[in-house]
Amino acid sequence: MDSSITIFGDWGTSRLRLYLRQGKSVLDRRDGPGIGALKASPRETFLELVGDWREAKPSLALLCGMVGSRNGWQEAAYAPCPANAADIRQRLLHIDADGLPVAIVPGLSCRNALGGPDVMRGEETQILGALALNPDLAKGRHLLALPGTHTKWVVVEDGAITSFLTAPVGELYALLREHSILAKAAPGDGPESPEGFARGVARIIEQGPARLAHLIFETRSRQLLDNLPKDEAMGFLSGLLIGSDVAATASWFGDLGQVSLIGAPALGALYAQAIAAHGGSCVAVDGDSAVLAGLSTLSPAQNSGVHVLA
Repeated sequence: MDSSITIFGDWGTSRLRLYLRQGKSVLDRRDGPGIGALKASPRETFLELVGDWREAKPSLALLCGMVGSRNGWQEAAYAPCPANAADIRQRLLHIDADGLPVAIVPGLSCRNALGGPDVMRGEETQILGALALNPDLAKGRHLLALPGTHTKWVVVEDGAITSFLTAPVGELYALLREHSILAKAAPGDGPESPEGFARGVARIIEQGPARLAHLIFETRSRQLLDNLPKDEAMGFLSGLLIGSDVAATASWFGDLGQVSLIGAPALGALYAQAIAAHGGSCVAVDGDSAVLAGLSTLSPAQNSGVHVLA
């Protein structure tokens, strides 16, 4: 085996991204099905995708995400918060795949700001990557956000993830748009309009997140009585949900200050707009770059004194 060659993988519910690396250089990349869309076992799927990569004699495959869930390859027990990179690295789950060592990154658990249990898988790797990409985040207390199907708000203190809070904003939006009467008052199925989104955020600022349930129905009534086009109504719904998430987070965590947004640019831009409307500012962190940086931080080979090529 070549200690400078590794395979990194981000294996979520909907997709798999694999990278063949030499040191910090990406030699090749492959995409595959997520854990929720497999037609074969995770082990069989993985070995088929990396088949010819084995000729490079990789020393390790390091995987994060839902691959370590109960529905994944093998369950990796959650690491409790607070946790830093060393804590998570110590809890890597090591398995063998036809002679190739595989390590699965554990997720994190905590008691969130509301006193309830909370969990994440995959986001912890992106967070550690954001800290590696911007060392200033490893000093003092910072708020990070990872918008998505299940948006995560994360507090980092002196390089350790101390707590986080999950809001299923993306899932709620999809359910309401696709399976409720809110979207059936007018024809059309275009993208959400920016004007509608801004109006939804402004409505939350005006009325407060506690009235979200009542404001959501305006998505339908504004179409029926104010002739609001469907694309504006869907933007309005998105603005209500994201605006409420941001407003509630501000009340839990205090002054938002500068929030590091990790993830896809389009969704991050919407969160940045809502955060700005609530008095905060944002710095964007590319999600793919954060995953690779985080896996590098967690890689045993690259953190054990073993020399690797840059």
